[in-house]
Amino acid sequence: MTTIAPSRAKTAVFGLFLSVFLAMLDAQVVATALPRIAAEFGGTGAYAWVTTAYLLAGSVTAPLYGKLGDVFGRKRVLLAALAVFLLGSLACGLAPTAGLLIAGRVLQGAGSGGLFVSVGASLGEMFTPREGAKYFGWFSICFAVASLSGPVVGGLLTGLAGWRSIFLVNLPLGLVAVGLLKTLDLPRRRKAAPFDFTGVVLLGIAITGFTLLTPWSIALGAASAVAFAVTERKAAAPVLPPRLFRDRTFTVSVLLSVLAGFAFLGSVNYIAVFLQADTGPAEGGLRLVPMTLAVSLSSVIASKVIARTGAYRWAPRLSMALGLLAVLGLLTVDELPLVLGCLVVFGLAAGLNLQVLAMATQNTAPPADRGAVAAAVNLARALGSALGPVALGFAYDTGPHGVFLALLPVLALGLVTAFALPHVPLRTHH
Repeated sequence: MTTIAPSRAKTAVFGLFLSVFLAMLDAQVVATALPRIAAEFGGTGAYAWVTTAYLLAGSVTAPLYGKLGDVFGRKRVLLAALAVFLLGSLACGLAPTAGLLIAGRVLQGAGSGGLFVSVGASLGEMFTPREGAKYFGWFSICFAVASLSGPVVGGLLTGLAGWRSIFLVNLPLGLVAVGLLKTLDLPRRRKAAPFDFTGVVLLGIAITGFTLLTPWSIALGAASAVAFAVTERKAAAPVLPPRLFRDRTFTVSVLLSVLAGFAFLGSVNYIAVFLQADTGPAEGGLRLVPMTLAVSLSSVIASKVIARTGAYRWAPRLSMALGLLAVLGLLTVDELPLVLGCLVVFGLAAGLNLQVLAMATQNTAPPADRGAVAAAVNLARALGSALGPVALGFAYDTGPHGVFLALLPVLALGLVTAFALPHVPLRTHH
């Protein structure tokens, strides 16, 4: 049973998903506007950072928001994250230079990290795990719609109103989300606890190092990760409590999130390039549509089945098995219809993993650690999706089949790991 009246719950849920949809859309909408941005400011050297800065800032800040929500209350932190995101959107829309545009994207990304974490944790507080299962499927719907519509929306707005409009359009939509979120009725709390600033800084450096993927940054990231692990064991209020790893559901879910991010998200760019080999970007993009729709379909179906039965272990197991089957198919077929069919199976596999692991960890998480747990799963998936492209890039030197060959051991390890996920039925009470 929800903690608030059904009508208010629906309004609040709509506000939650509008917020996270805006954050997802902004990761996709910039691509088609970059040529216009480069033409206005001159040069193209720094424009990869228009996208990278957003994603990196979101990954670095996610654990911080999770901890802040646990300490100060989810609603206040969620509204603060939305305010930061909208302020960043305004800064991007008014930016007079490329440097200030990138700074605005950092601010936007810092807000998006809080939206992803706070929305998932808010659902965990609003609904019991069993009841909330159906809502987690909507994350995948948001992801699919944002992925499909982002480049289109970006192109239309840029052509009709200029590239600045792709950022400024967030302001009225964001204000609508703020109004809807006013109906969100979650506990207001403030726990007197020291804040783990050292842990936040070390984790941020580690994430940045692994995301930039240069030899020096990876070495710095690894050193920071070790220092972070040591620091967290001694911290009075760690940003990522080590005790969480005593829960096998949490530990297995985090590992599966890394593997799923690597296999299903880290490979998307190479699949897109593969599909454009004999055609242009437009037709290549259309060939991705069936796979993207399959992601949404399997996620929604899985959410409904899990909500009805309370069992979820089957989903990551089937996900990794279908992923293996799809990759084996891609290694053996050449005709376009068969390739697209294999990619649909790959999309079905991806959808079964997107939010199931978040549900599993929320089911066993102590109420005081919901934000930290949500942040950990999001961070693990982001880390996997960042490591995937660089590792698969070496395999792509031998052609697309090299990518698919490299995915086989990752998916096989994922299948083995999925069978280690314990059976803990979704709770029907808070």
